[in-house]
Amino acid sequence: MLDVTYDAPKPKVIAGATRDWELVIGLEVHAQVATAAKLFSGASTQFGAEPNSNVAFVDAGMPGMLPVINEGCVAQAVRTGLGLKAEINLWSAFDRKNYFYPDLPQGYQISQLYHPIVGEGEVLVEMGNGTARLVRIERIHLEQDAGKSIHDMDPAMSFVDLNRTGVALMEIVSRPDIRGPEEAAAYVGKLRQIMRYLGTCDGNMQNGNLRADVNVSVCRPGDYEKYQATQDFSHLGTRCEIKNMNSMRFIQMAIDYEARRQIAILEDGGAVVQETRLYDPDKNETRSMRSKEEAHDYRYFPDPDLLPLEIEQAWVDDIAASLPELPDAKKSRFIADFGLSDYDASVLTAEVSNAAYFEKVAEGRDGKLAANWVINELFGRLKKEDHGIEESPVTPEQLGQIVGLITKGDISGKIAKDLFEIVYTEGGDPEEIVESRGMTQVTDTGAIEAAVDAVIAGNPAQVEKAKANPKLAGWFVGQVMKATGGKANPAAVNELVTKKLGL
Repeated sequence: MLDVTYDAPKPKVIAGATRDWELVIGLEVHAQVATAAKLFSGASTQFGAEPNSNVAFVDAGMPGMLPVINEGCVAQAVRTGLGLKAEINLWSAFDRKNYFYPDLPQGYQISQLYHPIVGEGEVLVEMGNGTARLVRIERIHLEQDAGKSIHDMDPAMSFVDLNRTGVALMEIVSRPDIRGPEEAAAYVGKLRQIMRYLGTCDGNMQNGNLRADVNVSVCRPGDYEKYQATQDFSHLGTRCEIKNMNSMRFIQMAIDYEARRQIAILEDGGAVVQETRLYDPDKNETRSMRSKEEAHDYRYFPDPDLLPLEIEQAWVDDIAASLPELPDAKKSRFIADFGLSDYDASVLTAEVSNAAYFEKVAEGRDGKLAANWVINELFGRLKKEDHGIEESPVTPEQLGQIVGLITKGDISGKIAKDLFEIVYTEGGDPEEIVESRGMTQVTDTGAIEAAVDAVIAGNPAQVEKAKANPKLAGWFVGQVMKATGGKANPAAVNELVTKKLGL
């Protein structure tokens, strides 16, 4: 049973600090919506296309071009909100966020400041050791992405690729409930997992399809409880925002550095300045980018080209009815139905493709044994070769046959590993391989007894040692298994060795 809490961890001294400080973290996660077309145009969202090839007139900010909302993007935002147990707003509206940026040709970004499509929700973040933190979602809104400026192709000029301009983003804004670097990374990881299950974002951080702005502040022990009681953000200290983090590891490193930087300033008698900062992973430090803008700096106003977005509850209900089983529910079911440990269930449900593979292997078979083979043998081999489950040369049907052969007693564990290696490297039907190559386990007690007698007769010195120390009986079991090419039934061998040695 998970221990779920909002409470802060016990205050701890951060290295280099002379007093106790607590971290307060809030994240704005930008998730690219999984759709074929952009938010307000029919241009493709394909990654890796030739620069400036996926650009419609509206994306390029051409005069007179009007945005047209992509219904698919709206549906994906609603689907995400439902997956995060959030309130869906049947009435929402788009605003213009005005600022000049070279890779945003319109000179403004269409976003949702005042009336987002999704309201408050929550994410359960497991922290290990049977504990979890409940992180509250404040809102999810739709907005356009900007393009990409390229500064390393020419010593005197910068280039602009507008392919990403206008791509739909969901900005998922958390409450300041996160209290440490590991928790922040785990939160982003959980969001990624849920959206991949939902099919609303592929979560590819390397391509920039999922990235986070991390707001970090420090406060004295007890101040967070004051904030909870009053909802007065001044108790949390001055925050700084670290922009465009696209790595779980870098998120943790950036938070750790920024916390130490702020504590050093405060303990030296200074004041933290609210600003936007960038993280340099090569130097492991954050540096100032610009002073932190407020909403009035962007001169928000309702977008005159877009009517308010009104959706029907029946449409939302249809989307809700189509939701898949989500990670937490699937994990609980795996534990209940297959008798798996919390750890094994977590590994198997980390990716929806892994869970689907396991279920096919375990169908009608021993769930614990199936989990052991999927996690230890298959996942271990794939990881060693840097492959994903989609690249597995062993199908779930083949691995399921191997598990079934073990359960029926047709093959021993050792033979099963040899069989797995054959199927992995050569392919083929496991049952046919066992039959054609004579790999069937020996269950004839007469044959096994003869092998046991031969090993005992040939090793009198070991017999005396085993009688003095029964733990050494395992040596005889190993020798019998070796003599029978691993085909003898291990349980029968153990029983006969114990009986023959009089242990």
